[in-house]
Amino acid sequence: MTARRVLVGVALFGIVVVVGLALVDGATRSSGGASSSPSSSLATGSQGLSGYAELLHRFAYTVRTARGSLSDQTVDPRATLVVLDPELVDGADARAMRRFVDAGGTLIAGGTNSTRWVRAAFADAPSWSSNGATDLESLEPRVLPGISSVQAAGTGSWSGAHEPLLVADNVVVLDRIVRGTGTAFLLADASPLQNRLLAHADNAALGLELAGGHSRPVVFAEGLHGAAGASGLAAVPDRWKIALVGAALAALLTALAVGRRLGPAEEEARELAPARRLYVDAMATALARTRDPMRALAPLQEATRARLATRAGLAPDADDDDLRAVARRAGWPDDEIASLFDPLDDDAGVLAAGRALARAEKGEW
Repeated sequence: MTARRVLVGVALFGIVVVVGLALVDGATRSSGGASSSPSSSLATGSQGLSGYAELLHRFAYTVRTARGSLSDQTVDPRATLVVLDPELVDGADARAMRRFVDAGGTLIAGGTNSTRWVRAAFADAPSWSSNGATDLESLEPRVLPGISSVQAAGTGSWSGAHEPLLVADNVVVLDRIVRGTGTAFLLADASPLQNRLLAHADNAALGLELAGGHSRPVVFAEGLHGAAGASGLAAVPDRWKIALVGAALAALLTALAVGRRLGPAEEEARELAPARRLYVDAMATALARTRDPMRALAPLQEATRARLATRAGLAPDADDDDLRAVARRAGWPDDEIASLFDPLDDDAGVLAAGRALARAEKGEW
């Protein structure tokens, strides 16, 4: 039973660990706030960029996700980095974008209220304004070939643009900054690439042109939308892992303690006393081993005579004649009466003594 309890405890310990790690792993693989953040490739709502990411997939682009801060990682300058409507961008991230463009990378950046961090990346960047436009046209067909009209939500524009690419009257929505071999496309209104408007006008074509050639992977900076830098078990703090192991050990000790307290399983049926025949056989064997059965049966005769005297109202030390008379009046057979006084030197006498004791117990006289 001890080995069985140990095996059960080990099995429970393994189950607790596996289930706990699975729950933690599933919980930490979520995208966090990025799944509902505007202009996130993980967001499927109207303002998400999941449709843009799927479009790139369909046109054979390699699409990747950068989790965590941009300042903690290096993005290959042969890629196109998308940073639109970020929520957690800081100065270190802005400087990482500038280094990326200086190294020859292509950056698609901007979104609502983006003046501060865009200028932290490029000191001469334009200023964001809430004065937007909905129907845009391309000014540079050499930069955006095949793009004639783009539809936007009209949520923002740039003031002091360097190289306006998409405009409506005097409103500039897309500007370009070239630094060495790198390019930054600054989009004041990210709606043309969002799910709600991607299928309108030439918006999808615009997204493909901004991404560059198929040889350029497209990296979405999801860390700036709240996606953690690590996922799965790697995102679990060490102190959580220690606590989980401690909980599993506690479960193991509890299982062992409960198993020890409960003991073996209960039998399905109640165990009955041995059959009377077995008891008689056992007594016969015990008498045979005494090698003096007459002396061993003497207490039986004394007990029968005492019970007979008590039942008949005689004194415990009544003489043999009185006891014989009482037994005869009660109708006892002669052999049973004789078994009360004569030596029991054969099986017949022993059986008669047993019957006499039974009669005395029942009070038959």
